[in-house]
Amino acid sequence: MSDRTTADQLVKYLTDAHSIEEQALAQLRVAPDIAGNGRLAAVLAEHLPETEGHERSVRERLEALGGSPSTIKDVVMAVGGKGFVLFARSQPDTPGKLLAHAYSYEHLELAAYRLLAIVADRSGDTETTALANDIAEEERLMGQRLAACYDEAADDSLARVEPKDLGSALVSYLGDAHALEQQAIALLGRATTIAGDPMFVEVYERHLEESREHARILERRLDAHDASPSSLKDAAMRLGGLNWSAFFQAHPDTPGKLAAFAYAFEHLEIAGYELLARVAARAGDGHTEGVCNEILTQERGAAGAIAGTFERAADASLAETTAPRV
Repeated sequence: MSDRTTADQLVKYLTDAHSIEEQALAQLRVAPDIAGNGRLAAVLAEHLPETEGHERSVRERLEALGGSPSTIKDVVMAVGGKGFVLFARSQPDTPGKLLAHAYSYEHLELAAYRLLAIVADRSGDTETTALANDIAEEERLMGQRLAACYDEAADDSLARVEPKDLGSALVSYLGDAHALEQQAIALLGRATTIAGDPMFVEVYERHLEESREHARILERRLDAHDASPSSLKDAAMRLGGLNWSAFFQAHPDTPGKLAAFAYAFEHLEIAGYELLARVAARAGDGHTEGVCNEILTQERGAAGAIAGTFERAADASLAETTAPRV
């Protein structure tokens, strides 16, 4: 039998944080060029030097603790980052897709650093705790700067859409939102079975029911426009949700990774509904705009509830990974 200490896990959390920063860098070195010439491009460009500083600080702290970045993880994450930027560039609503992903990714980083700070605190490493909290605050502020770009991103995404085609654009956005809810339902459905702790299960189950109702509401709004959900989009997103849940279950620190991803996913949905509400307003559909604002209240509430599990999730992950193994 061998014991894996909290300090060992701290090094692994730092390694994961470094890989997340590598993905962020891969995205930020390309994203401003495809975001246009407005506020979003400027916000993304301004965050690049901050992110370079985060990567450097995490790497130096990791090395001070006798660890080193994982080349494999870093490469995989960097490739993934570039892949998403290319996907966003291929979409007709590039600014909106780019903004939604960036907003979600900032909250993935925020969650990762909050969890890292808790693990560092448990190990008595005040220097790493302070570093994690400082970076988390910068990621939080970046999230706020991105949120200020919703109006511009919606306008830019619709810039080439003729007024007579705004209804069709709205239907496309409604279909995307429905597909996103299908992924949420798949992810949350599996989360309730792998989360373990009853507190986590309650949070995920409550939002699972909300997500199912959101999907039904979107179906009614699509029907009001003589449209229906995209079977292809829905199936692809459901599969993505199941694949993510299998990924989390395969890791020994499931509670922490699941909480961080769920928190980020809530912010992907928040960004999606913020943009959908603006597209609905521009298309003259006040009903859909109102529905989006109601759903946004629930999505923000779910994000807050998930954030409330971070400390317990970190402790549960530590309990799993530091337990003696035969």
